[in-house]
Amino acid sequence: MEVPSDKPYSEEPWPQVEKNKAAMITLLDKYVGEVVNALEKSGMDQNTIIFFSSDNGGHKEGGVDPKFFRSNGPLRGIKRDMYEGGIRVPFIAWWPGHIKAGTTSDLPAAFWDFLPTAAQLARVDAPTNIDGISFVPTLLGEPQTNRHEFLYWEFHEGGFKQAVRMGDWKAIRYGIDGPVQLYNLKSDIGEKDDVAASHPEIVSKIEDYLKTARTVDTNWPTATAAKTSKLEYGADIPKKSSL
Repeated sequence: MEVPSDKPYSEEPWPQVEKNKAAMITLLDKYVGEVVNALEKSGMDQNTIIFFSSDNGGHKEGGVDPKFFRSNGPLRGIKRDMYEGGIRVPFIAWWPGHIKAGTTSDLPAAFWDFLPTAAQLARVDAPTNIDGISFVPTLLGEPQTNRHEFLYWEFHEGGFKQAVRMGDWKAIRYGIDGPVQLYNLKSDIGEKDDVAASHPEIVSKIEDYLKTARTVDTNWPTATAAKTSKLEYGADIPKKSSL
């Protein structure tokens, strides 16, 4: 949490690292404001789009405590977790005269959707061999007819783990042969209640999808990773949650 100064939080009764984190966020906000002001002053704000996002959820980097400012709100997990607290991020788009201010969207999208979105906005062709989908219609308040059936994440640090988003359903699996955890994000955004046992048909559909979700690569062997995951995470896989 390296910043030039911890102002304006110098006198707060917080740990120093939390003062620095707050100061960093405030400084970033100030810089974004300066960019917006410059665009408005130059008259370029009407043909400029600003996207603001993050690469992961709350974290413990630099010694901060993600619970101190409730960085992830009701979301479970932090950076490197497959729960929503590790992969769900804020996304803000600003384009005066085109994107209606104050509007929100519940469209499930991911960073691999940015390239086709930017390409459409720039009126050029996006590559065809990618998984991304343009969400320009959503930005403009129009019907989004092209949507993902599945969103897939895979992570190898600390053991092989996968996550799948299918509509309101979210699945997580530790190890290539591990049991699938299932959560309904519409009613359980905090992923507290694993409902896999009561929805075998959804679990089966996601398990079928997982068979084709990844491309086998010798640089990313799942067999070894799966064994590691079972050893490291087997005891931590939540049963019917009481969290």
